[in-house]
Amino acid sequence: MIKESEYKKRRDILGKKLRNNSIAIILSSEHKKRSNDTEYPYRQDSNFYYLTGFKEDNSVLVFVKSKKEIKTILFVQKKDAQLELWNGKRVGEKKAKKIFNVDKVFSSDRLTEVLDKYKEKKRLFFDLTCKDKRVKKFSKNFSKHEDIRKIIESMRLIKSSSEIKLIKNAISITTKAHHNAIKFKKPGKNEYELQSEIEYDFKKRGAYSDAYTSIVACGNSANTLHYIQNNQALVDGELILIDAGCEYDYYASDITRTIPVNGRFSKPQKDLYNLVLDTQLRIIEMIKPNILRSDLHKKSEELLTRGMIELGILKGNYKKLIKNKKHKKYYPHGIGHWMGIDVHDQAPYKDEKDKEIPLKKGMVLTIEPGLYIDKNDKNVPKKYRGIGIRIEDDILVTSTSSENLSEGIVKSIKDIEKMSSKF
Repeated sequence: MIKESEYKKRRDILGKKLRNNSIAIILSSEHKKRSNDTEYPYRQDSNFYYLTGFKEDNSVLVFVKSKKEIKTILFVQKKDAQLELWNGKRVGEKKAKKIFNVDKVFSSDRLTEVLDKYKEKKRLFFDLTCKDKRVKKFSKNFSKHEDIRKIIESMRLIKSSSEIKLIKNAISITTKAHHNAIKFKKPGKNEYELQSEIEYDFKKRGAYSDAYTSIVACGNSANTLHYIQNNQALVDGELILIDAGCEYDYYASDITRTIPVNGRFSKPQKDLYNLVLDTQLRIIEMIKPNILRSDLHKKSEELLTRGMIELGILKGNYKKLIKNKKHKKYYPHGIGHWMGIDVHDQAPYKDEKDKEIPLKKGMVLTIEPGLYIDKNDKNVPKKYRGIGIRIEDDILVTSTSSENLSEGIVKSIKDIEKMSSKF
């Protein structure tokens, strides 16, 4: 759990980054409609949560900055017994003032009234895609608008020790789920049955929810990168690509493992799997401060392309193949992404000068090379067709190298087959 003092520190840092004579507005998420009068489970806006740790909707955080001081104002849903009967208890103004280290707390219905006091400020920082009618109307008082998201999301690049601990908790739960998926007796079952086992493991161990829609893709389904139907049979002799991670107290894990339905890899499956695994291990070894993500990706392209030439999947010189993007047919995505409060963390990859941001201590990213060979691809030896493999781990950049936070989730062929023998 992150303490209020850390949220206060983040607000202080953000306040210092704002320009003098300005006002900044950060809104909570709105409820999202599922159908008719039903809604999806509420999930707080990641930037708002990063600055407050507050999970209620209809909330607003405001910064007012002059040359002499920075004031923070929090707006919360007022107490209403009738609404609370249907939707649950609210913190309310009085309790919020005790919990949150801000200068003032008001009920959200007073937002327009309070904001109008600051019309004379020269610059407004807010989410430029904001659809809130109150904020859009207020923004017309300003000729200078800046996107507050860019500043907050840059702050989110470096994780604190508290954030890393929460990510580790999420990964610990995800580890057990993936191991149980390996042990689960799969032949004759359906993808959704395995998905339900994984997500049951998340919830029974205290995870808030899954961090994203789980992918459980057997056989050729794994060659659809964002396959989420999860409704096909688990066929004996095929591989299953499982991309599943939980969210623990708003922090994500993101893990992919590829395992055999019957617990044993065939020779062609081993050939492709070991190529992907060797590539991933070598890329992880490269990670340290000041390395560029683009260099990691280029190396993964080289390693996978060389390997595909050796296996007869591609023909020619690897440099020419990469230059002509022939490898992208089988390796179409990047080597990884930032991870944190969002599974694809909304943090920048380039700085204000459009230069790539190098890796720094405290960053967390995924490393996830993959190969995807469609069952109808006649340009590839028949034995490899219909196989899709991805291996993904969550990596913390340290002061000298890196730490694989998900190293405890088995991924060698030997270890997977040994664990599979338990079903």
